[in-house]
Amino acid sequence: MSSSFTSIQEVLGKDADDLLHYKAKGFPRDMLHLPGPDFVDRVFAASDRNPSTLRNFQHILGHGRLANTGYVSILPVDQGIEHSAGASFAPNPIYFDPENIVKLAIDGGCNAVASTLGVLGSVARKYAHKIPFLVKLNHNELLTYPNKFDQIAFAQVKQAVDMGAVSIGATIYFGSPESDRQIQDVSRWFAAAHEYGLVTVLWCYLRSNAFKTPEKDYHVAADLTGQANHLGVTIEADIIKQKLPENNGGYNALKFGKTDKRVYSNLTPGDHPIELCRYQVANCYLGRAPLINSGGASGENDFAEAAKTAVINKRAGGMGLISGRKAFQRPITDGIRLLNLVQDIYLNKEIAVA
Repeated sequence: MSSSFTSIQEVLGKDADDLLHYKAKGFPRDMLHLPGPDFVDRVFAASDRNPSTLRNFQHILGHGRLANTGYVSILPVDQGIEHSAGASFAPNPIYFDPENIVKLAIDGGCNAVASTLGVLGSVARKYAHKIPFLVKLNHNELLTYPNKFDQIAFAQVKQAVDMGAVSIGATIYFGSPESDRQIQDVSRWFAAAHEYGLVTVLWCYLRSNAFKTPEKDYHVAADLTGQANHLGVTIEADIIKQKLPENNGGYNALKFGKTDKRVYSNLTPGDHPIELCRYQVANCYLGRAPLINSGGASGENDFAEAAKTAVINKRAGGMGLISGRKAFQRPITDGIRLLNLVQDIYLNKEIAVA
C-alpha cells in the first residue's frame, strides 16, 4: 500500500473503507467505456466529430498533472455571474482579477480552465496557448428583481473560437419552464462548435419547484439526473457535467414520467453512492460521453468532501471533477493543495473502477 493511498484514506476518514473497497452490483465495469490514455482513439474517434474536435479533446486530456491518464481536473469560475461577484470573491478578493483565476488553474495543475467570455477574453492573448480554455456561453444572472432562474446567452461560439478556446460549455435547466428554449439554443451552439472543431461540455442540471419535496430534494436523484444526462448526450454534449447524486427514486416519489422497477432493483441496487453515480455514467452512453461531477459549494470539510466526490466519480467510471468554489474561496496555496488532492486520487492506480 503506497503512502499516497494511505494519505487518501486518512482524508476520507470513516468513509474510506466503504468508498475504496465497494464492489459494484449494478452495471458491471466491463460494460463501460472507461477513461484511459487512449480514450480519444478508442472511443471518441468513432463518433461523427471532425478531426479538429478530436485534436482539441486530446489537447484537454494531455494537459496538467493528469496529462495522458484519460482523467480531467477542471477549474470552473463562472460564479461571478451565477452567484454574484461579491458573494463569490469576497472570501478571496484577488479573484476579482481574471488573471488570478487562470493562474490558479495553471499552478493547480488543471487540464483546463472554464469561465465566462469576459474572464477568459480579458487575458486570452497571454494565456490561451498555456492552458486549454473552456468558454461558458450562457448564465443565470441574479440582478433582476425579483430573481429569476433562466440560462440566457452571454456569448457566441465564434467569440470562443476567436480567443483560442478549445471548448465551449453551456447549462440547461431540465424540468424548468424555459428548458425547451434552452435545449434548442444549446443544440444550435453545440452544432456550431463542432463545425469549428471545439469540444462541447454541458452543465446538465435539473430545475423545478416540483422536484423538491418536504422529505427530499430530488434535483440530485440518480434516476432524474441520469435522464437529464441522456438528454444532454442526445444533443451531442461531448462531456457531461452533473451534480453527484444523493438519493434515488425521483420518478416514483413525484409520480410523473416513465421508469421501470428494474432501474431500482437491478441497475441501482441499494443506495451506495458509487451505484448511483454509475447510473449517471450509464446514461452518458455507458461512458462514450464522459461524466465529470461538480465539486459543490465550499464548506467546513472541503478536503474530505472533494476527496469523497473524486473517489465516487472515479470508481463509478467517470472522467474527473470540475471543482471551483472549494478551490478559489480559500488562500491560493490551499486552493492548489485541494486541486492536487483531487488529482492524486485519479493518479493513484490503487483506486480502481468498482
